[in-house]
Amino acid sequence: MADNCVEEGHITESVPAENSDNRMGQNKYSVPKLNPKLHRFPACIVWTPLPMLTWIFPFIGHMGIADTDGIIHDFAGPYHVSEDNMAFGWPTKYWQLDPYKAQGGPEAYNKMLFTASQEYRNRMHNLCCDNCHSHVAMALNLMLYENSSHWNMVKLCFLMLVHSRYVSFWAFLKTWLPFMVIVSCIVTFTLVL
Repeated sequence: MADNCVEEGHITESVPAENSDNRMGQNKYSVPKLNPKLHRFPACIVWTPLPMLTWIFPFIGHMGIADTDGIIHDFAGPYHVSEDNMAFGWPTKYWQLDPYKAQGGPEAYNKMLFTASQEYRNRMHNLCCDNCHSHVAMALNLMLYENSSHWNMVKLCFLMLVHSRYVSFWAFLKTWLPFMVIVSCIVTFTLVL
């Protein structure tokens, strides 16, 4: 897989379509290129900060998953899955997935993402239990991504920290600057007293 890195909004390489060991016998399928300026993140899990909550806990945010065309699907609220309109703003981080690691390849990746989104259009949103992370986990479980059906919100939160890349330097600041200001104020206030 091509190394994907976005700096200052430049377009990166997409997942190559040529056959490799894990792609033998499957149709060639070209995944479009990552394009943060147009908010296109093909086959990616995306993340954006939640106002106030991320300021205190910078690892907590709003998550969505994009189909192979880069259209983001996110469980935005009760009985509502947004398409191409993230509830809390455009992504600041992304984790590039390989749609060929879904059982059945890119076509199954898209189909199972659609199935998970349809299911979550019938669910009540719960901040602690059944939320945007759960929607992404269900999509990954249905597609048996990496031959696993054990995706959950805690695992996704951790893996997003490990595997994600920031869309730009400004996206990094949007995520961490409020937290650093709060910590600096607390430290300064503590030292003054």
